[in-house]
Amino acid sequence: MQTKTLVLAGLANLASGHMILSNPVPFNKASLTSAPLDGTSGSDFPCKFSGAYGPSPSDTSNVYAQGSTQKLEFIGQATHGGGSCQVSLTTDLKPTKNSVWKVIKSIQGGCVAKDTPGNMGSDAKAKDPFTYDFTIPKDLASGNYTLAWTWFNRIGNREMYMNCAPISVTGSGGSQSFLNGLPDMFVANVGNGCQTVESIDVVFPDPGTDVDNFGGPTMSTKPGTAIKGNCKMGAAAGGSKDASQPAPPAASQPVSGQSTKPAGPGGVFIQTQPAGDVPYPKATNGGGPAPPSAPGIGGIGGSGGSASGASAACSGDVWNCIGGTSFQRCVNGVWSAPQPVAAGTSCSPGQANELKISAVSHTKRRRSSARAIRFTA
Repeated sequence: MQTKTLVLAGLANLASGHMILSNPVPFNKASLTSAPLDGTSGSDFPCKFSGAYGPSPSDTSNVYAQGSTQKLEFIGQATHGGGSCQVSLTTDLKPTKNSVWKVIKSIQGGCVAKDTPGNMGSDAKAKDPFTYDFTIPKDLASGNYTLAWTWFNRIGNREMYMNCAPISVTGSGGSQSFLNGLPDMFVANVGNGCQTVESIDVVFPDPGTDVDNFGGPTMSTKPGTAIKGNCKMGAAAGGSKDASQPAPPAASQPVSGQSTKPAGPGGVFIQTQPAGDVPYPKATNGGGPAPPSAPGIGGIGGSGGSASGASAACSGDVWNCIGGTSFQRCVNGVWSAPQPVAAGTSCSPGQANELKISAVSHTKRRRSSARAIRFTA
């Protein structure tokens, strides 16, 4: 009841203002408003640039060294239950609708606020207590760029927020080819045929290799995807970059904030009690693999489990452990793509209404006493 009350209180304040990027210092900060991008036509994509707003002659570039860690900081309290954010770069110093944006950081859930059911308040000038780290890649060529912060709120109207800032990267080495190889920025809710789903934190189709997952209590456990429609990467209305919608991949390196909470399919994060320092599951960069062709595994709680995963129709919220090394879940009658368990853990093979994962040591003696973690459907 308390959570419901907090959510309703937050929803009542949704119209009281939004959020503004304060660090890096955005273009023309004095004239920047907190409104989202135009959700019908995307006319002010990118960066909210329009006839009334754009770069100012007084803008000073934010100077960052290659390989340095920087912070995202915000102003405002209309946090909309958090959501998912990306940090992207373009070489265009005055970006247009044709600019190419490349992702250097993805924050899935808990952005721009963690563990917050609705809004934190109604003070549009208050400093957001939550900050987020991002890294300037060491292989990025030195030079001038435009940085974009994009945000897809979890609660409220389906919106996309985008503030931009001029940055200068210092150092030596690096290459343009590195930037070209990064994933394209995700774009939705701006009249481009792609829309996010309310109450579910977006898990980006291609988040890149630097990913934080902060969904926690604000991550919906509702099965399904967090994206619908004909989504295109890096383009607003009229764009042409098709984006396939595979099962959301896990980060390709350990990430902070969710070390004991493996990700489920379609924007679902599994809520568990911590049981030791278990790293987040790893997967290769890029879109998740399609479920392999294999006979379905009948029965719940059965032994074994196909080495390549189940692919036949399924029902309920059943888990399937594949050979102790990976798992998948039945979502809306379809098996998700298999995901590996975290390094140093194993799951109990077969299908069941709960997924049992145990920490594995390097010795038989310690293996026999490993603690188990259970994920229930």
